[in-house]
Amino acid sequence: MFDFAAQSDGDPALLYDDLVASARAVTDGEPDAIANMANVAALLWQFLPDLNWAGFYRFIDRELVLGPFQGKAACIRIPVGKGVCGTAAETRKTQLVADVHAFPGHIACDAASASEIVVPIVHEGRLVGVLDLDSPTPARFGPADAAGLEALVNAIAARLASA
Repeated sequence: MFDFAAQSDGDPALLYDDLVASARAVTDGEPDAIANMANVAALLWQFLPDLNWAGFYRFIDRELVLGPFQGKAACIRIPVGKGVCGTAAETRKTQLVADVHAFPGHIACDAASASEIVVPIVHEGRLVGVLDLDSPTPARFGPADAAGLEALVNAIAARLASA
């Protein structure tokens, strides 16, 4: 089993480099997308501070369906175009939201969430789903998180596409 120990020394770029390497390692050779999502959600939950939810929504039959995650029970189905996750799926662009309560149409699965980042997962031009992270702290996520999570998703998108 892969042993991950973040050596970031406070540098978000180094932390995300370690997370990308770890995600590659725990998904290497595993063809099951659900198993891969589960391990990546666990890595994110363990090594990113100040989260109250970390996980995946899979794109199935024109909607987002809850996938593997860490945190409280969550919304099971999200229409494309609705809320932060649905917007990321529709636009295929990372949504970086400092205050979820100010986001038009925000879907509150956990009232404790204050900020959110959602990264679309696209493989070979096909939407696979989204990676969703929530925090109870306003403005928890910034450009370094967006760049790091986009790099992580790009590195393992093929391993998340085989469900």
